[in-house]
Amino acid sequence: MSIPDNALRERASRIKLLIMDVDGVLTDGSLYFTDEGHELKAFNSLDGHGIKMLHQAGIATAIITGRRSALVAKRAKDLGIPHLFQAREDKLNALEELLEDLQISLDEIAYIGDDWPDLPIICRVGLGVTVPNAAPALLEHAHCCTQRQGGRGAVRELCELILAAQDKLNASLAPYLE
Repeated sequence: MSIPDNALRERASRIKLLIMDVDGVLTDGSLYFTDEGHELKAFNSLDGHGIKMLHQAGIATAIITGRRSALVAKRAKDLGIPHLFQAREDKLNALEELLEDLQISLDEIAYIGDDWPDLPIICRVGLGVTVPNAAPALLEHAHCCTQRQGGRGAVRELCELILAAQDKLNASLAPYLE
């Protein structure tokens, strides 16, 4: 996604809410289970810090995922993600709930996903984003695709794009340069 074109930058400049899928976006999409049937997930710390930077800049975040996982609930709590929708096969219903609850418009929402259940939202929001390893249909319909893979910093890349488009990236970086 390196340097965004003007249209992409304009879309990102309006974002007030970033919604994320989990498997294939916040994780690499692999599902790990112990012999006892306990689920394991690996999250990327770059993504987590990017989410915290959005929060500090006044940009809200949410997760909408088709699966239910205690690990996702813990990660959302740890990162301060206030809007968590799990086991939502029809992700559009969760999107409608967010629109009503937050009183924002579709063009003020960015969504990042990787598979067909994400496509209806990607096609409706102001900034629909996917990852390089996404299902081909998403690559055709998204406004952009990250350079980083899901679970490998793709969300962080999108966070930095949004912050840069809103002229907030330097302020996020400033405390680390003092």
